[in-house]
Amino acid sequence: MGFPSKPFSCFLFLSLLSVNLSQSALDYSTLVYKGCAKQAFQDPNGVYSQAISALFGSLVSQSTKTKFFKTTTGTGQTTITGLFQCRGDLSNTDCYNCVSKLPVLTDKLCGKTIAARIQLYGCYILYEVAGFTQVSGMEMLYKTCGATNVAGSGFEERRDTAFSVMQNGVVSGHGFYATNYQSMYVLGQCEGDVGDSDCGDCVKTAVQRAQVECGNSISGQIYLHKCFVSYSYYPNGVPRRSSSSSDSFSSGTEQKTGKTVAIIVGGAAGVGFLVICLLFARSLMKKHDGICFFALDGYDMR
Repeated sequence: MGFPSKPFSCFLFLSLLSVNLSQSALDYSTLVYKGCAKQAFQDPNGVYSQAISALFGSLVSQSTKTKFFKTTTGTGQTTITGLFQCRGDLSNTDCYNCVSKLPVLTDKLCGKTIAARIQLYGCYILYEVAGFTQVSGMEMLYKTCGATNVAGSGFEERRDTAFSVMQNGVVSGHGFYATNYQSMYVLGQCEGDVGDSDCGDCVKTAVQRAQVECGNSISGQIYLHKCFVSYSYYPNGVPRRSSSSSDSFSSGTEQKTGKTVAIIVGGAAGVGFLVICLLFARSLMKKHDGICFFALDGYDMR
């Protein structure tokens, strides 16, 4: 005897709901900030352009198999050093998809400058022509703080405890760590060639800047030259992860928090519909009570 049509519709709805939740995951290719040198290079023979093109090609190709890569191309005065890094929780596919957008964006946003850095939510790219002035690894490049402030409820204590856990974790994790603690979600990452001790110092500095710059803001992101930290506070608890995304809730902006809320609301509506579906199916055929529950086994609730 075949499956009754109504319980099958429950399974179909679950599949569609799972797809919709996946599509609501964070867009790692969203621009966070750009840094472009004021000086453009003189390139009458196209030497620099060829060197940068070769550099970008090498970086993009490496992004299919690693989350950090640094290399040099050209010779003498045309030597160009470049690197890319993806967030530590991105898959190789997500890393490649993120990095592959950076060469075009760099040219569009910065043009032919002697140095540029383009930061997306999931990855960044950096290149410098030989002789470009170096900056401190602790220098703050960019910050963003949530517009909403949190009053009372032990917010600062929770945030600072979560920061402390993250600072220890990023050292033991050799440059990347993300966790949640009592409604706080925190993440820290250092540039791939930074040693564990220096990474710990960098993240500590970034945390201190977050405490000062963002105060009681519900979320914040601090980008230093060699590391960055991100935190978000969810009064109702950190939302669970989407099955297709490494991290669908690492919100550092109001826009991303809004996406998370939309996922939660959509999920609640889906559960309500599912309950109705289950009750209706049970009323049609009592001896098939387990069919719709069996469909639930294939639904990833994480």
